[in-house]
Amino acid sequence: MEVKTVGVYGAGLMGRGIAQVALEGGYDVVLYNHRTPTLEKGVAGIQKGFDKKIAKGKITEEKKAEMLGRLKATTDLNDLANVDIVFEAMIEDMELKKDAFAKLAPIVKPDAIFVSNTSSLSITELATASLRPEKFLGMHFFSPVPAMKLVEIINAYDTSADTIETGKAIAKGFGKEFVTVTDVPMFIANRVMCPMMNEAAILAGENVCSYEDIDKACELGYNLPMGPLKLADAIGIYLRLQSEEARNAFIGRYYYLDSLKEVAAYCGMSESKCKSLLYRTRVGLKEYLEKEGFSI
Repeated sequence: MEVKTVGVYGAGLMGRGIAQVALEGGYDVVLYNHRTPTLEKGVAGIQKGFDKKIAKGKITEEKKAEMLGRLKATTDLNDLANVDIVFEAMIEDMELKKDAFAKLAPIVKPDAIFVSNTSSLSITELATASLRPEKFLGMHFFSPVPAMKLVEIINAYDTSADTIETGKAIAKGFGKEFVTVTDVPMFIANRVMCPMMNEAAILAGENVCSYEDIDKACELGYNLPMGPLKLADAIGIYLRLQSEEARNAFIGRYYYLDSLKEVAAYCGMSESKCKSLLYRTRVGLKEYLEKEGFSI
């Protein structure tokens, strides 16, 4: 399938990053967000990304203007009707993502491909809301999207071979390297990273080497931007500053991968309150890590 116009649902950090690399790849882009301030911030972020490249001599002012001329920013969902592929880039919440695809399904043309940028949620379950499971796949970009080279391409149970091939072509068009994986929990990178962090903690507990040497071995041996213990410490320090219910909810949802319903039940709160609490905790963690100098 030939793709000329890319739609992006969500103008936050990931959404605007996907929009930027799509523009750089020569595609027309429709960037949607239902909140005008978020949309404006997203467009400003794309412009800032281009300005950084101008400062480094990688593009010209004329190229920036040409790329921005292919960008349509909108709060009207109907503007996504004729895109060839649409990327969902929302927070990691199954129900919110499924609701987005359910809204898109009757609007976007039938032969368009739907893509979720989820980093861990089931692509097969998300596809059930799309009314086109054979044209549904996951493409997990890493943050910041313009800088990180990897994309994980995840096929759902019913994803067609043609859809997977289109995903590969899009990844190349965006200037990315890709890996492919079937729909398993946490896919490849995150699934490998979690045991690494656990094993680093176990190794530290065995007192056979220093914490610093564990991180040094991982950073230099595997070319990681930060060692597993540094990252775990930063996350742990932030969570210690939060309320007990915020810590329990966060660990239950993102470490043990319990469902939102399960987390809400054992934390003694409604699902809507739990969802809001998790969102605030994630946003706060991101801001804390950035303040501490971590690249995320």
